[in-house]
Amino acid sequence: MTKKMILLVEDNPDDEALTLRALKQNKIQNEVVVARDGAEALDYLFARGAYAGRDLRVMPQLILLDLKLPKVDGLEVLQRLRADPRTALLPVVVLTSSKEGRDVIESYRHSANSYIPKPVDFAQFTEAVRQLGLYWLVLNEPAPVPRSA
Repeated sequence: MTKKMILLVEDNPDDEALTLRALKQNKIQNEVVVARDGAEALDYLFARGAYAGRDLRVMPQLILLDLKLPKVDGLEVLQRLRADPRTALLPVVVLTSSKEGRDVIESYRHSANSYIPKPVDFAQFTEAVRQLGLYWLVLNEPAPVPRSA
């Protein structure tokens, strides 16, 4: 059985550290690949650029996606993921500091699986990450990865 991997797409080093700490504190020991902008996330998922040659059969069990990203914003990343059969069914949880109604609507319009505003309080954030991990990494049955990768 392959280990369930998480792709964290986050440009803020403090939020990245906070998320990794919350995962560790909740004993979520999955490998976490961090992409620090939208272009890097797309390169990773489609095995381009620095990730050329990466095995496309190994896809994240869960993508935690910030919206406000440099190079390619989170909504564009989401749109490109959903447009490609290799990544169209990957679970994407938008985890962002934005509580703007437009961002929520656009995230769901582009088929985000969930939208979670980042709590400011670390205890609340840790609990949110615990629940995310429990649901998406333990309880949820993922869609199979297409063989035509």
